[in-house]
Amino acid sequence: MDPGFTAEQDGIRRTLREALHKRCGPEELRAALDTPRGHDPALWTALAEQLGLPGLALPEAYGGVGCPVTDLALAAEETGRALAPTPLLATSVLAAPLILALGTDAQRADLLPRISDGTLTAALAVPAPALATALALTGPRDGDWSGGGRAGGIQARRVQGVWRLYGEAAQVLDGHSAGALVVAAHTGGFVRSRTLLFVVAGDAVGLVRTRQTALDATRPQARVQLRDVRADLLGSEEEVAAAVPQALTHAGDFAAAFLACEAVGAADRTLERTVEYLGRREQFGRAIGSFQAVQHRLADVYVQVQAARSAAYYAAWATGGQGGPADHGGIVRHRERVGGLALAQALEALRRAAAEGIQLHGGIGFTWEHEAHLFFKRAAGDELLFGPVHRLRAHAAEEARLFERTEVSV
Repeated sequence: MDPGFTAEQDGIRRTLREALHKRCGPEELRAALDTPRGHDPALWTALAEQLGLPGLALPEAYGGVGCPVTDLALAAEETGRALAPTPLLATSVLAAPLILALGTDAQRADLLPRISDGTLTAALAVPAPALATALALTGPRDGDWSGGGRAGGIQARRVQGVWRLYGEAAQVLDGHSAGALVVAAHTGGFVRSRTLLFVVAGDAVGLVRTRQTALDATRPQARVQLRDVRADLLGSEEEVAAAVPQALTHAGDFAAAFLACEAVGAADRTLERTVEYLGRREQFGRAIGSFQAVQHRLADVYVQVQAARSAAYYAAWATGGQGGPADHGGIVRHRERVGGLALAQALEALRRAAAEGIQLHGGIGFTWEHEAHLFFKRAAGDELLFGPVHRLRAHAAEEARLFERTEVSV
């Protein structure tokens, strides 16, 4: 593994940081969160036109930039620093890879170019609270989470050659504003029980979408109700039925690496802000940051953030497959747990950095007007959606068979 960044990666990170610094300050962030969409369309358009960010990891044949997914994960560190209110996670990390992996040529040609140029946003809809399980981050890779033939979940049935969906999905990231939904639904009953993915247009008849109040306002969520909605199967039934679990697992692995890099960026930024404040704030005639007890606490946070950064970078490199684990059988067999472990470590670092930041800011750190609580809510919100941390680690241990008893013959 080469720990250094390429010139292109440095350029992407630098340009993205400059763009977010100009267009995504504290006031712009709060204004975007109060809009019906929950994100800034102008910022999203600028990132698409200037950087090609939505299509950064999509092939050039579909209007993308053609960079490896590693570059998109590393770019997430900058969006995390700014808590950028964009549909990047829902569109380019969760939905687009599934369309690319499973969609037909016609579906790819229709959806991916519009995603690449930023004119179409997408979202992945799975029954709540099964997002982490569907992505194979905290649970087994089976289809029970989609409904399993029981009441609840989302059911799909074919009527006169047309697929119809019925059910509900809550906690759908950017589901209230996405132009297209990738919906996971159960079909086949108990005899041919399986989970398939479908594409539903944002203006489909019978689709009801309601934005929900979320703990982390920077990650807008929606409740999506499908009332006998017409849908298009993503791919062909014969080819994708067996490929859906694997595609979701790969998407979950990359999403975890992306989220880990994003959390590291947020943790680094909140630590910077805390250090800046403690250098200005005085007590007993001295800057608070000069007290040894305070320095020890900040040093502990710094070490934890740096360790999480190393894990996040490794996860980004691993999921990219650019001369990495794909070339080493010992790693690739359990590649799915690399992202989960990095995400667990990054979320802990962010939670620690945000908590220390709130406390060391004193009274101002507890106010609604200050930004400190937004970083803490980002850590808590991501853990609710993609964790919890102990389950991420427990599932990784199960995948690696870490605690299985083995017989050793002498």
